Amino acid sequence: MIQFQSVHKAYRVAGREIPALQPTTLQIGSGQVFGIIGHSGAGKSTLLRLINRLEEPSGGRIEIDGVDVTALDATGLRRFRQQVGMIFQHFNLLSSKTVADNIAMPLRLAGELSRAEIDARVAELLGRVGLQDHANKYPAQLSGGQKQRVGIARALSTRPKILLCDEATSALDPQTTTAVLQLLAEINRELGLTIVLITHEMDVIRRVCDRVAVMDAGVIVEEGPVAEVFLHPQHPTTRRFVLESEHVDEDEQRDDFAHVSGRILRLTFQGEATYAPLLGTVARETGVDYSILAGRIDRIKDTPYGQLTLALTGGDIDAALARFGAADVHLEVLR
Repeated sequence: MIQFQSVHKAYRVAGREIPALQPTTLQIGSGQVFGIIGHSGAGKSTLLRLINRLEEPSGGRIEIDGVDVTALDATGLRRFRQQVGMIFQHFNLLSSKTVADNIAMPLRLAGELSRAEIDARVAELLGRVGLQDHANKYPAQLSGGQKQRVGIARALSTRPKILLCDEATSALDPQTTTAVLQLLAEINRELGLTIVLITHEMDVIRRVCDRVAVMDAGVIVEEGPVAEVFLHPQHPTTRRFVLESEHVDEDEQRDDFAHVSGRILRLTFQGEATYAPLLGTVARETGVDYSILAGRIDRIKDTPYGQLTLALTGGDIDAALARFGAADVHLEVLR
């Protein structure tokens, strides 16, 4: 659905070219929820806004659904943008307009539907985002979560193929964030929209995305399926995001493990293997004793996963490692 071919972007500041995005090649499949994560200044907002040309690329080629959008003139760009909805961090609602009027605005600007058709579409969207009783309220009368739902409804009004989410949950509390992410997942599942979202929170990526790109200093340093990137991070930036999401200090953890005797390993389970009684079976078969030093069991989107850090002592440790390696788990020997 979305292809970047050596796309780059630089800003001219005080006569100097400041690069925001280094030459980037990227593919986002149709119907995917694709996350882009990075700290402030990493270039993720620039990349997102290049998709609908809110930012103009300095070079390279951007194709959306087979169309070279970098070659579109003003008329073609306006028509193309009707296929791309956008949700903003701070809602960007018109305070003088009601909820219904905010949602209807893109349809009125397009000028292709009658008043009755617009009213019917607005009512449909209000039902989808759960705001049927708020049509005549103004943004000042809504909570943050309700404002963002209005923003989502407005973004969907023209029946877009792509939905761009610019830090859509960073201004919300944790409970409201969960509700908004569930709504985005439902929209993706039911409408088949391609969703691209940027965030600085790994937990947002874990809950809703299929694939993720990690950015640092204008470069995509790691990209792949969320489970692979989240559970087996390769780049230091990715590793920091994962550890931050788990509130783990790697240096403190290393110091703690220095006082633990035995062989230390990390087991990663996915899917049904998460619930298999593997530890007890291996302990009985090989005579090893184990201590659980750290662990988590959760979900990546719809897939359960678990990670356990163990210390093994006694018995036949090599046989235990071989048994773990032969099971449906990922084994890392840490020490």
